[in-house]
Amino acid sequence: MARLPRLIVPHQPHHIVQHGNDRQPIFREPEDCRRFLGWLRDSARQYKVAIHAYVLTPAQLQLLATPSDEEGLAQAMQRVGRYYVPWYNAKYARSGSLFQGRFKTSVIDAAAYFLQCSLYIELAPVRAGLATEALAYPWSSHAHHAGVSLDAAITDHASYWALGNTPFQREALYKQLAERSLTSAQLQVIEKSVLKGWPLGSDAFKANLEKKAQRQVLPAKRGRPLKAKPSATATGPS
Repeated sequence: MARLPRLIVPHQPHHIVQHGNDRQPIFREPEDCRRFLGWLRDSARQYKVAIHAYVLTPAQLQLLATPSDEEGLAQAMQRVGRYYVPWYNAKYARSGSLFQGRFKTSVIDAAAYFLQCSLYIELAPVRAGLATEALAYPWSSHAHHAGVSLDAAITDHASYWALGNTPFQREALYKQLAERSLTSAQLQVIEKSVLKGWPLGSDAFKANLEKKAQRQVLPAKRGRPLKAKPSATATGPS
């Protein structure tokens, strides 16, 4: 089945995943993460992309971001790669590509899935056994959302602000949500959507995306279309 073109919708949150080539490490030391985040922050500002959540694990990076136009997200990611990959290759005496193909992305229905996706991203180190809790892992946006430290790379989304009228209320409720974690069903839906490049939302949300983008956003169903049943009022040959 042919792969659908990547769908980028301005002013809509996108869940982004990028793996290391052949699952090789893309972050080995703290300095690698600091360098990458610095270039990500600058690139996002240059191309008007709002970063809402992120995590950097040894062989993968994940973002939750809203672009202001159709080109900015790809341009920002390409700019980060132009700076980070040569720097990384020189540091570790390697050559060639670092990332595995193009990044994967899923357009998110913010009202239904923004907080779930944010938690999915920030809890990735816990699921991978890299930390016992999200706050124990230094290379994610969780400390920002939990009120522990301010992250200059992050632009808070309206869905996060809706958690409470004060920073304390928002941070407390977000921490409670993180402690509850996500169900296996929620994890599977989010992971399947981003890895396949499918929108994450209701049928109405997907239909609206198709109308807005004027293109198909989900793969066609397999098999031949069903034949129409004969009408009950149809008459035989005369």
